Amino acid sequence: MTTVTYTRRRLAHASAPARLIDLGRDEFEGYASLFGVPDGAGDVVMPGAFRASLRKRPAGQVRLLYQHFAHEPLGVWETIREDGKGLYVRGRLTLDVVRAREVRALIADGAINGLSIGFRTVRARRDAKRGVRELLDVELWEISVVTFPLLAGSGVTAIGEKRASEAELIRAAARHIEP
Repeated sequence: MTTVTYTRRRLAHASAPARLIDLGRDEFEGYASLFGVPDGAGDVVMPGAFRASLRKRPAGQVRLLYQHFAHEPLGVWETIREDGKGLYVRGRLTLDVVRAREVRALIADGAINGLSIGFRTVRARRDAKRGVRELLDVELWEISVVTFPLLAGSGVTAIGEKRASEAELIRAAARHIEP
C-alpha cells in the first residue's frame, strides 16, 4: 500500500516598496530609450548620452509627436530624465486635439504603446567587437508615440485613469483582511 504524505511548505515573505502613481486622465509615462540595449539599427544609447541635451532643451521644449510626424503634435512632455534604466518620460496629451484623443484610447486599449526618440548624434564610437555604434552624446529633438519602436522594450508603462486615492485603497484593503 502506498502512503501519501502532505507537507505544508512555509511561504516566503518579501517586502517590496510600492509606488502609487497619480496620473491624470491625459497623462502617461514610460521609457523613450533604454541604456545598453541595441536597437534595430545597431545603435546603443549609453548612460549620460542625453545629459547635455536636457540641460539645453528642457522637457517642455522637446516635442511630443505621433509617429515622428512634425505636423502631428500630441501634447507636451512634463518630465524627461535619465535614470539607471534609460530615458524616463512623463507627458500630457492635449485632449482638445483629435489625434491625441485617438492615441490616448489606443494606448489605454494596448493597441499602441511604443515610444521612439528623434535625435542628432553629437558623439559616438564604433564597438567592432559587438558590431554596434555606441551613442555617447545625442541632441534630443522629439519623442514620439509609435506603433513599432526601433528599440524593443521602449514604450509606455502607465497611462492615467480615474484612480482610487491612497486612502480609498487602504480602506478597501482593510475590508478584505481577516482578523
